[in-house]
Amino acid sequence: MTLNRINDILNNPYLVGFDRFDDIFRSTSSTTPTFPHHNIIKTSENEYSVELAVAGFSETDITIELANNVLSILGKMDKDDSKTYLHRGIATRSFHKSISVIDTVEVVSAELYNGILSINLKNVVPEQQLPKKIPIKTGLGKQFLTE
Repeated sequence: MTLNRINDILNNPYLVGFDRFDDIFRSTSSTTPTFPHHNIIKTSENEYSVELAVAGFSETDITIELANNVLSILGKMDKDDSKTYLHRGIATRSFHKSISVIDTVEVVSAELYNGILSINLKNVVPEQQLPKKIPIKTGLGKQFLTE
């Protein structure tokens, strides 16, 4: 199923207020830089994980920032001229990955393990925006239909 088809389904006028995934993450268009490669995973109803393949980078080479509804991940590795490479297949170029998020998303934690940077996010929906159950009263003692 294509992204356009998914958006058509989610934008159905009969799905009023439907919590759309693309409202939370609005940035994986074809114009987004592809390095480093990344995954966006929904881990629970309101929790997500962004994974980036950053082999060769250490935690001191990476900066993560959340500002103005944009999660920015910057990587800059100091050039190591002390080595002579016969072949250099592991990319160490600088990168800047930006992912737009809605204003209720918060960064919970970040972890670098085995060349994968995992950024855990949570959509903290304010109580006034949570669904409310509306009680239905019975019409006891009221006459609605008259002949």
